[in-house]
Amino acid sequence: MADVRPSSAYRPINLGIGEPQHPTPNFIRQALADHLDGLARYPATAGGPELRQACADWVGHRYGVTIDPGTQVLPVNGSREALFALCQVVVDSSRPHATVVCPNPFYQIYEGAALLAGAHCHFAPVDAARNFAVDWDAVPEQVWSQTQLLYVCSPGNPTGAVMSLAEWKRLFALADQHGFVIASDECYSEIWFGENPPLGGLEAAAQLGRNDFRRLVMFTSLSKRSNVPGLRSGFVAGDARILKAFLQYRTYHGSAMGPAVQAASCAAWGDEAHVVENRRLYREKFARVLPILQSVMDVQQPDAGFYLWARTPIDDVTFARGLLENYNCTLLPGSLLAREQGGRNPGAGRVRLALVADVDSCVESAERIAAHIRSL
Repeated sequence: MADVRPSSAYRPINLGIGEPQHPTPNFIRQALADHLDGLARYPATAGGPELRQACADWVGHRYGVTIDPGTQVLPVNGSREALFALCQVVVDSSRPHATVVCPNPFYQIYEGAALLAGAHCHFAPVDAARNFAVDWDAVPEQVWSQTQLLYVCSPGNPTGAVMSLAEWKRLFALADQHGFVIASDECYSEIWFGENPPLGGLEAAAQLGRNDFRRLVMFTSLSKRSNVPGLRSGFVAGDARILKAFLQYRTYHGSAMGPAVQAASCAAWGDEAHVVENRRLYREKFARVLPILQSVMDVQQPDAGFYLWARTPIDDVTFARGLLENYNCTLLPGSLLAREQGGRNPGAGRVRLALVADVDSCVESAERIAAHIRSL
């Protein structure tokens, strides 16, 4: 939409990018500043023992799951970097019809990672009747037999859907049958609205007796949880065999996390008070924005995450362009987040709203959207 001239009558509000805009907690900033002496040495790709332990402790606190900090955890420079890189490790493009499966609509890194690994990407459609849960049964058996890596995202981007234990059981059975790896993208796991937090992949595996986490790697990040997207800090955890190969790849790739970032990350993973406050702010935004939007369009509370997946009264790209041009508010057209299947794009006619701005800006954007729809 580079050719659209935004209205100068309104200040710009950008809900198009999922970049957290809440302030970074001061204690994380201080931990980073206090450890700048670490800039004088090369860090280990595996991360320091303190950070690996902090990550393992958080997994235990959050999911009630015990993991080995020495073999089942690996710090990464944000979940995006790791989601891309793992595909390069797992996929063997010399095998016929190498396939990566991911949801549709989806986070674009999944497709890019598959293509650059030399694999074909197959898209599993979401089911609007089940609050946009993925319809895994729509994937043909022949596709599963050629699959080397499956990306799942729970809570989902852009839909906010959370996977159930039954879904996990189904996917674990398929992974055992066909030998593929499951990459579980869980970067939105700490933003939810009900009493119970979203089920995680490691948690589901443990509940089903898969305590070795075979063929499973989970990805998480501090970006959304702790409002530090610029820190580029997260970790992966799961199958020790896969992580051993992933560590070797990342060592050659030069992906070590700096000591100051490691120290700040330890501080962030060790504190939950700021996460509770962060979640409260998102809950307030959804509580105030949804009534405004629901008066003019089809949009529902997601299971979790900070996105709204709203139906538009006209073509989604045309809608987003008009909103920017007339009200200086940016949304992401849903058709750009999906690929056509059976002659239909499952993201068409929807837009993704990232409620990442402050509360007042989110409310103002909802009012502008409502005004835009009424003007149509």
